[in-house]
Amino acid sequence: MVKRRPSSHRWLREHHSDPFVLQARREGYRSRAAFKLTEIASLPLGNNGKPFLGPGMTVVDLGSAPGGWSQVAVGLVGDRGRVVAMDLLSMPPLEGVVFIQADFLGEEGLQLLTRAIHPSGRVDVVLSDMAPNMTGIAAADQTRGELLAEAAHDFARLVLAVGGALVVKLFQGPGFHETVRRARLDFERVKVVKPKASRDRSAEQYLVGVGFRGGISEQ
Repeated sequence: MVKRRPSSHRWLREHHSDPFVLQARREGYRSRAAFKLTEIASLPLGNNGKPFLGPGMTVVDLGSAPGGWSQVAVGLVGDRGRVVAMDLLSMPPLEGVVFIQADFLGEEGLQLLTRAIHPSGRVDVVLSDMAPNMTGIAAADQTRGELLAEAAHDFARLVLAVGGALVVKLFQGPGFHETVRRARLDFERVKVVKPKASRDRSAEQYLVGVGFRGGISEQ
């Protein structure tokens, strides 16, 4: 029998008593992460101070499993909207969501995602809650996290409609400020937030870019 490390026992205790975990169960969300997007999506960063994610929009959700963010997104875009989700892991079907199980960083995954966006070819919001599988080696984990954030940003620059928005997970580290700088070139409004549902000890933050300028900016 494999013994759990003390840190594993501590995580399990915290997880089962976590108020956001308990609330997610009560409200039928697949993960506590749903409340991160709920808070972020309520930010008045859209035109005229309105939320940037709303009815009728087309949304891409990267790193979607188990589906918490997709649940929030499909609820916000409504029947006239469209949500396309992708993850390396499987995700149980979710009404109103087109799910693709593939590697976003691979050529095949990118092609499948591009086809799913068709026929418009443009989306209103790109969401990325992607995170690397943590190795415990800080430098390696940080580098992989930065790679995922950069890939999500580059994808957004290719598919976003003018005026669109990007939400991407970041981790504090050497490339953090450069990532924010790049976003300010592409978006009219950029804000970095740490939602209440993010655990205090987590280094994660979320970059929110709204008002995509279009075209390819100088990097």
